Order: sequence, then structure tokens, then C-alpha cells
Amino acid sequence: MGLRFEELDWQETPMGPISLRRRVEPSLRVDVYEVKLGEEFLMSSLFTVAEVELARLGLAETSGTGLDVLVGGLGLGYTAATTLEDSRVASLTVVEALPQVIDWHERRLLPDTAGLTADPRTRLVQGDFFALARGATGFGTGTPERFHAILLDVDHTPDHVLHPSHAHFYTAEGLRELQRYLQPGGVFALWSDDPPDDAFMAVLREVFPSGEAHLVSFPNPLTGGESSNSVYVAAS
Repeated sequence: MGLRFEELDWQETPMGPISLRRRVEPSLRVDVYEVKLGEEFLMSSLFTVAEVELARLGLAETSGTGLDVLVGGLGLGYTAATTLEDSRVASLTVVEALPQVIDWHERRLLPDTAGLTADPRTRLVQGDFFALARGATGFGTGTPERFHAILLDVDHTPDHVLHPSHAHFYTAEGLRELQRYLQPGGVFALWSDDPPDDAFMAVLREVFPSGEAHLVSFPNPLTGGESSNSVYVAAS
């Protein structure tokens, strides 16, 4: 541990100022890395269990080897890094809207996921995941046309989105547009900050032959209690 607090990066974005901060959490005596967009906390290295489970639960539903995986949302990198731990993964494409976030990883500012950009299977694509999902040109030049798994962690929940343009994705039409980029039998998995939502599950099952919501619980060291997120998993 070094300084008790430091701002590692601060930049303006179309969605407002984004910052990466490192601080010492006094109750645990560990370094914590946090991302803020404006005055809103987006993510923290204290709470990564569900991000890890997004990759594990999604990949658990895939079969075979030589898997091509797409991750929507880079963030602190825990979903992408966990994906690379699966030896069946042949390629990992990560789509991130903000070049500032990609820059953090290229500069290796986040020690827990510093090996992400060094892995030859990894390709980082700067772009709007939701716009690319609606389009017909794929998720970046040279990436696979279809993926065995698509793992998404961008918005807070299907009805609490970071930008109004994302809302279409969580409709049946939006999910069908994404389905074009899945291999037959491919898997779509989604992180959500809220408990499983029956309304979204109904939309998911309207599009995919099977779908399930997992409640992922984990200790909250700040409250001394337990917190939880959801991971939705659907197979095409």
C-alpha cells in the first residue's frame, strides 16, 4: 500500500467525467480501486464476485473447445480476466465504449487484471456495444462473426441504463438482434445489480429457448452483512 488516496486518472467523456481512484480501505487495510462517472460510483474492486461469476456461469453453459467469447464492458477487467482462465477459450473480444477505460488497461494501472492485455487471445475494441449489436457489421474488424458466448456488464440493470439508447437492447427485438452474433447453441449472460426480475426473464424466454436467473450473494465488508447481484444466462 502506498498513499492513502490517489486519483490515477480523470478525463472528460460524452457521458461526463470519468475517474479511476485508488484508496486504502482502513477497515480491511487493502488497496481498493474505484471508478466514478460524474458523482456516481460505477464499480469497485471490493465487489467483484458477481463479475467473476458472470464469466463462470456463462462459460459453464458452453460446450466444446476453441471458444470465441465476446465481453461487453471492460470496466476493471474481472469478467474478461476470468474468461481467460478457461483453457477452452481461443479468443476474447472485449468491446468498451470509453477509450479512457481501455487506456487504463493498456497502461496496466489495475494490478489484479494487469495480465489481460498481455494475453495473445485478447482483443480490445473501442465502440458502443449496443450500437454494434443493432448493426450488421459485427463487433470490430477481424473479430469472429459469431461467438460461443456473449457476456455483458454495462448497465446497472435492464431498466436502469447508463444511456437511454441502451434501453432497446433489453427488449425482445434487441435480444433477437444480438442473437445473430451467437453460434448455434451459444450462450448470452448478463450482469445486473438488482435481484432477478420476472419481467426481464419473460422477455429473455421469449427470445431464447432456455433462460435462468442466478442470485449471486457475497459478503459486504463495509456493512458487515451480505449483498447480492444477478446473473442471467440464456442459451440459443
